[in-house]
Amino acid sequence: MSDPIIAITGATRGLGQLAAISLAKQGAHLILTARSERAAEITIDILSQHAPNAKVDFFFGDLSLMDQVRQVGDEIRSAYPKIDVLVNNAGLHGFEQRITKDGYPEMVAVNYLAPWLLTHLLLPSLKNAEQARIINVASEASRHHGELKLPQDLTDTAEFSRWGSSKIYGKTKLLNIMFTGEMSRRLDGTSITVNALNPGFNVTGLGRELAFSSILEKALRFLKIGDPRRGAGIIVQLVSDSRYRGVTGGYFNVGSGKAITPVHPGGDSNTQSLLWNATETLLKPYL
Repeated sequence: MSDPIIAITGATRGLGQLAAISLAKQGAHLILTARSERAAEITIDILSQHAPNAKVDFFFGDLSLMDQVRQVGDEIRSAYPKIDVLVNNAGLHGFEQRITKDGYPEMVAVNYLAPWLLTHLLLPSLKNAEQARIINVASEASRHHGELKLPQDLTDTAEFSRWGSSKIYGKTKLLNIMFTGEMSRRLDGTSITVNALNPGFNVTGLGRELAFSSILEKALRFLKIGDPRRGAGIIVQLVSDSRYRGVTGGYFNVGSGKAITPVHPGGDSNTQSLLWNATETLLKPYL
């Protein structure tokens, strides 16, 4: 792709920001989302330092709220009738249960429902590209998802402990993998490919709710553990590497870029279809 138009969620910090920097250096025209103008201004300043000629356009909304996801999607689609790549990167690991204004569990809303809805809203623009790519940031945390119950898990607002939060986070990442598989089948025959990735363990702001997160982050950086540049690297690979051209429905690993077999039932087509139908019913008011 020459000067591709790439949309990335969660690009004001962490992996998303590092991936945006790399892609801006490659000449990409970036469409980024943010919750605040201040976060956008800081990110634009950082991008301009690394890629002075970078083309960046921000759209604002809270991705935990489906009406705002709808607004962001409508605005992007209106401004960009053609998009080459969509990277669903925004993610949250909450250490306590929070319920959104829509009545959804926050982690499920941000990590799964928002990318599902945004992807559907941007499909017309992606279909107008010659060879579009949809990339979902999942995780091997999915292997610790506990028991999957559909459709109940999509709206389960039961309280959980800080330690129990890992199962909920892992479950949302399992949903990302399943969504990827089902959407790849539904887009068969189009020019759009859909893949998921495992970015590995990264020292980013994902666990910023921990009281000791800043101390932990400094210690891990000193020990050279969890370098987020590796996680950003697999995002950039799936966006721009020619070896993924035409490849769809896959789940790829940080570092090697090789395919991973997801934990059961991540690769089960029947469960993927069940999830799809439940999600479509739940989000029908926003479609």
